[in-house]
Amino acid sequence: MSNGLPLVLASASPRRRELLGRLGLEVVPAPVDVDESPLPGEPPLTVPLRLAQLKAAAAQERFPSFPVLAGDTVVVCDGRILGKPRDAGDAREMLLTLRGRSHLVATASAISYAGKSASALDVVRVTFNAFPLVLLDWYLAGSEWQDKAGAYALQGQAAVFVERVEGNVQAVVGLPLARLPQLFSQVGLEVSFSGSRLLLLPRSE
Repeated sequence: MSNGLPLVLASASPRRRELLGRLGLEVVPAPVDVDESPLPGEPPLTVPLRLAQLKAAAAQERFPSFPVLAGDTVVVCDGRILGKPRDAGDAREMLLTLRGRSHLVATASAISYAGKSASALDVVRVTFNAFPLVLLDWYLAGSEWQDKAGAYALQGQAAVFVERVEGNVQAVVGLPLARLPQLFSQVGLEVSFSGSRLLLLPRSE
């Protein structure tokens, strides 16, 4: 049996790589540098889809023979995107905005292979509890808030803030694995396996 195709991950996210590692897929990290600024007047929920597609296309130019997977996640509250905090003060402001209320986390997944592309968007509602401010001080004293959209990571210490998640929790972490088989199929790939490893193969016509 073929060893399968390596999957190029157009992301530096250790969370996305760890999730793919659960499947045993051979992953080649290949972060790309794109301008992640929203376009003027762009609706917040269209931003991650556009950026994921842009990242996949950029990485495909570097790896034209391999399938490329890209993702992008945004946190949206009151119709605006909460990006990565500049500093602890910015992180505090974001988390106080989210405190005791619901917000949306939108994760786009995009794949490109052999001249074809496919993408999907998962939107999840996350509700924070009205956490005591001492917990906020404790959280900000660490470093987990750094480089995180909305200043938090669901799978880390910030779980103490989360009251409820409505939707695919993996979309909040950054990569909904359940989307992948459909996306693979749409670009002409099929999934096989060898032992405990999943393999990506060009689909037999």
